[in-house]
Amino acid sequence: MLSFTYLIVSLPVLASALGFHDTRQLSSRHSRLSRTPSHTYAKRTTYELEDMYTGESFLDEWDFFSAADPTNGLVNYQTKEDAISKGLAFVQDDGTTVLQVDNTTYLSSGQSRDSVRISSKKQYNGGLFIASFWSMPHGCATWPAFWTVGPNWPNSGEIDILEGVNTQQTNQYTVHTGENCVLEDAKVATATILGTTCASGAGHNSGCAFQETDTRSYGHGFNKEAGGVYATLWDDSGISIYFFSRCEIPQDIEDETPDPSSWGAPSAFFPSSGCSTSENFHDHSLVIDTTLCGDWSGSAFNADGCSGTCADAVADPTNFKTAKWDIDYIAVYQTN
Repeated sequence: MLSFTYLIVSLPVLASALGFHDTRQLSSRHSRLSRTPSHTYAKRTTYELEDMYTGESFLDEWDFFSAADPTNGLVNYQTKEDAISKGLAFVQDDGTTVLQVDNTTYLSSGQSRDSVRISSKKQYNGGLFIASFWSMPHGCATWPAFWTVGPNWPNSGEIDILEGVNTQQTNQYTVHTGENCVLEDAKVATATILGTTCASGAGHNSGCAFQETDTRSYGHGFNKEAGGVYATLWDDSGISIYFFSRCEIPQDIEDETPDPSSWGAPSAFFPSSGCSTSENFHDHSLVIDTTLCGDWSGSAFNADGCSGTCADAVADPTNFKTAKWDIDYIAVYQTN
């Protein structure tokens, strides 16, 4: 989705942008914001672990997308075999899964750089999704994202859990849907509302979105704290997304007995009152990718304080030493 700050100053350019995550081609540190518990958005429910993506088997549970980037990025997405052989996807001895952009090859301006995009083989129709990352990609020209999406975009929905571009300081949470979906009654969320029209399509892809206020939620600020956890609760009441920096992860998450009702207000909340989850979200795969430039990062490149051109930045491998996901685990829970 688009940066809303950038959207204001560049609406004519962005009005023609295509869907960013269109899957039609997809066959003690500083204090945290106060969270006050509320049963409005999270009732006490027992969750059981359904899937745990971690360790040596991680790469076997995901499909590697290797077609042209639907968001027009300067990337060559790799097959599983090529990503592994080139050292762009591997599991460390400690069980951390690494997905990274090529950071050794010098290119000509305008050439595409090797990168990785994966999607879970399994699809979901709700649940509690908890993702622990040690670090994430950041820097000029990068556009990393952890998201979920269904078929026939945008009609089966898209949930952007962790996403940003270039020198962005905080995370952006966004939902994209088909027609007749809006964001309403979301006052319990702690993040800042950016837009309320969830319906997306060619020429209007901003979606309904929130901007996180915690600088530990994205990029360098995220990485220097050894990352953290993003927890997404998708049920009939709506979609709630929580962020916990590494030192503030609730013990129930660590113990694999998560209790969202004890976590307080979510960072982002997309209630079903304005967009029914049962009608607008289904058959979602989990997706992790890093594209370069493209419809958002490329358009916002200079406005975000990056010098030169995005294409020139992609040509220099030294710009991508930090363009790497270090994944601890992704867990999926369901109600019993």
